[in-house]
Amino acid sequence: MSDDEGVVDFVVVVYREAGRWLVETAPRQLGNDLGKLVDLLRERPGDDGSLAFVSVDEDFFYAVRLIGGDLRMLLSDVTAATDWPMARDVVERLGLPYPDDDDPVQPAGDLTIFADLGLDPMSLAAICDDIDTYPDELLLRIAARAGFGPQLDDVLP
Repeated sequence: MSDDEGVVDFVVVVYREAGRWLVETAPRQLGNDLGKLVDLLRERPGDDGSLAFVSVDEDFFYAVRLIGGDLRMLLSDVTAATDWPMARDVVERLGLPYPDDDDPVQPAGDLTIFADLGLDPMSLAAICDDIDTYPDELLLRIAARAGFGPQLDDVLP
């Protein structure tokens, strides 16, 4: 296992089939390879697309959502790109400039990523802004608002 694999806390994939949420864990090394993670999402198209959550070093998370050919991403803390290759990959894919060391902690990417699931952009930004909370807890808040909280809680380590 590489050092980067060791810092990925977990990778989960979420999708809905026949109106039922399905949440499953995926290999942690996928958290380091955005391309392979997107390929996995393509294999699970679901009723409303599919999404993945990656928690890194109990510090930040990123979310990827694929609906048809539309790829949407959210990074909970843009400043993570100064230290973490997987966060840099997300920032690069989003076409955003790399943050400076003195930039504030804030989410980057598509804050409307879960709007159709009941989580408006302002609420999502407020969740991400809680820098004293671990990523798994933030993701459980997101999942609760989106309707798959118990299913996510069942698979988290």
